[in-house]
Amino acid sequence: MERRDFIRNSVLISGGILVAPSLVAQGKCDNLKNRLTILHTNDTHSNIDPFPENHYKYPGKGGVSRRFELIQQVRAEEENVLLLDAGDIFQGTPYFNKFGGVLEMKLMTALGYDAATMGNHDFDGGMDGFVNAQQSANFPFLCSNYDFNNTPIDGYTQDYTIIQKGNVKVGIFGVGIELKGLVSGRKFGETVYLDPIEIANAKALELKDRGCDLVICLSHLGYAYEKDKVSDRILAQQTKNIHLIIGGHTHTFLDRPTEEKNLDGQAVLINQVGWAGINVGRIDFNFEQKRFAKNEVLIVD
Repeated sequence: MERRDFIRNSVLISGGILVAPSLVAQGKCDNLKNRLTILHTNDTHSNIDPFPENHYKYPGKGGVSRRFELIQQVRAEEENVLLLDAGDIFQGTPYFNKFGGVLEMKLMTALGYDAATMGNHDFDGGMDGFVNAQQSANFPFLCSNYDFNNTPIDGYTQDYTIIQKGNVKVGIFGVGIELKGLVSGRKFGETVYLDPIEIANAKALELKDRGCDLVICLSHLGYAYEKDKVSDRILAQQTKNIHLIIGGHTHTFLDRPTEEKNLDGQAVLINQVGWAGINVGRIDFNFEQKRFAKNEVLIVD
């Protein structure tokens, strides 16, 4: 389907309550098999429990159990739902020190994640530690610009995945940040970092050629930087065939997605929802043969 054939909208939700007081308009979709809802997280950093009620900034926010309730509510309301994560699942609470990431993988499996990418902190247990934790995940880790040949991780990630949801064929791939300088060399070993822009262009084209209606990049590059360091915004500007970038690393709280123009002058959405599982991002895509003549505002409580 052509990019012009779908309507892109987003809301931000947390713990079952609306964070933003106003929502964007969403088009009606008569055929639910043409509608896709994407839920996403990033930088959850082993935050299993909610923040304490007396927390100075996020009192009572977050927590895996509340996230589960929210996800299940959306799944009960929508026929086609994808749940994705943009990395840095590990490190940040004693749960990681105690269980080495296994608990996080088991909980994400219970929540029904469809795919994730690796962040720099997902190497904190070393490559063997990641592989051990990954055994408890029943979803793929997508890492297309890390060459894991000659490392213990080789064979435990994949470049991309293709998922059919209703009438919509979705291609998802992942890109990660340069590990040198962020991660101890002994923890990523002979992992080779490949240019994320070059790789993203190649993978997005491959997914387009394989008939994907929607191409999503799970990115742990970071939203934006003051210098010319590659980021999600630069990635969007210097690539083609990507419709949505779900980002992480910079812990950026966005009220709604940023829109950039790609090399063809077409819109690319970028979204990121902070850190610690405080927020869950939601983006609804309605695929139709014609543009919607009417939009309406939907309130999610």
